[in-house]
Amino acid sequence: MADNEKQKPNAPEFVKRDGIIADKEYVEWLHDLKQRYQQSQAKAVVHVNTAMLEFYWSLGHDIVQKRAESKWGSGFFNQLSQDMRDMFPNDKGFSVTNLKYMKRWYSFYYEQFEKCQQVADENRPQPGDEFGTANRPQLGDELEMPEAFGRIPWKHHVEIFSKSHSLDEALFYANKVVEESWSRSWLEHQITTKLYQSQGTAVTNFNRTLPAPQGDLAKEILKDPYHFEFLTMKEKYDEHDLEEALVANVTRFLLELGKGFSYVGRQMELQMPGGQTFFPDLVFYHIPQHRYVVIELKAVKYIPEFAGKLNFYVTAADELLRGEGDNPSVGLIICKSTDKTVVEWSLKDINKPLGVATYQLEQIVERTVRELEMKKK
Repeated sequence: MADNEKQKPNAPEFVKRDGIIADKEYVEWLHDLKQRYQQSQAKAVVHVNTAMLEFYWSLGHDIVQKRAESKWGSGFFNQLSQDMRDMFPNDKGFSVTNLKYMKRWYSFYYEQFEKCQQVADENRPQPGDEFGTANRPQLGDELEMPEAFGRIPWKHHVEIFSKSHSLDEALFYANKVVEESWSRSWLEHQITTKLYQSQGTAVTNFNRTLPAPQGDLAKEILKDPYHFEFLTMKEKYDEHDLEEALVANVTRFLLELGKGFSYVGRQMELQMPGGQTFFPDLVFYHIPQHRYVVIELKAVKYIPEFAGKLNFYVTAADELLRGEGDNPSVGLIICKSTDKTVVEWSLKDINKPLGVATYQLEQIVERTVRELEMKKK
């Protein structure tokens, strides 16, 4: 090929189509337009959702403030539903059930804010930045809808206020939906498995072994118990079986661990300078906190010896895996059951940050054909 026929190194790639030369700049611009349009669509959806929720909130306020049922009788909701559907026949949101939900939604938060207004904010846990103290509306004759509520779908709201027992619990789940884009089915699962009650409850020595505020932050990424109902286990299983099942369902396992965890490896080889090797069960990396999390699985009740072994694995992870900018690694033992006092005592003199939690699962007992036939008889 002649020199003048060779493509220049910096020449843009292009294709000719429909009478134009679609070079690299055009393709990149087109990609940018696609992203901008998708973002505008998402903003439009949020705007429409916010406007609808603001109306639902105001309607709920009106029903409460006017004491509508007492004023207009027991048939109030049926009549209002019919009148609203007559005025807006294409809107499906004015069923009797939905109107009652609007009242309950507003009532729940008004009553909960009223209770919490009597308690100093510094004396109770805060649910998160989106709904922190600075963003909480002032309570008067009317409670304004928190701005971030507009980013939460209506059915999610119904799930949250109908199953939460306190303001902090409701705002905890609302914050999770906003931050992590939970689907309604995942929200239902997390409420059913009591994430609010279990997050940050694993027994740890973090406050002693990690600098402030890392101890509190690290504790928040653990919980107790972990729910492994997505596993199908035989009646008699050991740690290897549990590990195999979790790795086979690693996507579900990551969801159960929580936001920010990345799977690094199973039975990952940690080779000492002298050549000796060790293999912890599972290694994860928590991206927001920039730290390795070493997990040991135990299909039995916790015993103090478990902590000594994991203490060594965490030391090895710090020496062999931890890089510049990484925070200290932490260890987590997930076992079948624990005695809290035994756990606390065993972690007292451990110098690495360790936590201990339990797991729950539904066992599927394997039956032979003969057993099934016997049962039929």
